[in-house]
Amino acid sequence: MPGKHQHFQEPEVGCCGKYFLFGFNIVFWVLGALFLAIGLWAWGEKGVLSNISALTDLGGLDPVWLFVVVGGVMSVLGFAGCIGALRENTFLLKFFSMFLGLIFFLELATGILAFVFKDWIRDQLNLFINNNVKAYRDDIDLQNLIDFAQEYWSCCGARGPNDWNLNIYFNCTDLNPSRERCGVPFSCCVRDPAEDVLNTQCGYDVRLSLVLELEQQGFIHTKGCVGQFEKWLQDNLIVVAGVFVGIALLQIFGICLAQNLVSDIKAVKANWSKWNDDFENHWLTPTISEVLSTVGPQQNSLVGAPGLAPPCRHVFFGLGGLHP
Repeated sequence: MPGKHQHFQEPEVGCCGKYFLFGFNIVFWVLGALFLAIGLWAWGEKGVLSNISALTDLGGLDPVWLFVVVGGVMSVLGFAGCIGALRENTFLLKFFSMFLGLIFFLELATGILAFVFKDWIRDQLNLFINNNVKAYRDDIDLQNLIDFAQEYWSCCGARGPNDWNLNIYFNCTDLNPSRERCGVPFSCCVRDPAEDVLNTQCGYDVRLSLVLELEQQGFIHTKGCVGQFEKWLQDNLIVVAGVFVGIALLQIFGICLAQNLVSDIKAVKANWSKWNDDFENHWLTPTISEVLSTVGPQQNSLVGAPGLAPPCRHVFFGLGGLHP
């Protein structure tokens, strides 16, 4: 419309999304580095770093692995998202999105498989707990983890107290010289609220043949940890589901934010490339009419004459156009 100027907004990288993604990931980066440092420090205290073969010697799960793996994943994700957003690096941002998406789909697949194959998961959980029961005295961190689980869920063993027969210190064989023979760890004991000092010997001899199961219930927990864990999940299903949904939404939000930033960066690069091409075509490439007008009307007759070259020795090209 005459008399009016149209203004077109050029594409730009959104500062809010960029710095929110940067801040969001720098927290993960710091937390991941902290977890990783704790894990490496724990391994150093146990002499694992000086003897790497000790990682495979333990029959059960070393809880330090949780800190190392979780810390490593968080550090990698935090680094890629933080630096990718700050430097507007599309490679790091795409890596962040793909890695986070892979974790999301693995979590989703695990949840679906756990729901469909409940019995198989229960059997694997029983096997996993029993393997750790065997290695109870082999690693102090594993011992503390088992004690915490048995105290928190008020349970003993995978299916019951007799699972502790798998441990060489607690089994009831006649060849077992341990004072803990036919006993259970103190974490299986029913705590007396009136006790101020923890009795670590409360589980001694509670599984002797003379002690009836009914009598055991007054001293130790007789339910297995697998059943108690399932009961805890059912009682806290809404809370557990809410936590997993919240984590999933954060992951989806991070993926969308990174992809949106990648799209903005590509749009800005495409706009700059188009502007650069237009600049070169308009300012750096002269047309025939521009050359003729610069040479002058008296010399135009020489241009195109047979055997004569146009006298352009006084003409040079610059960024601002043509100059005589």
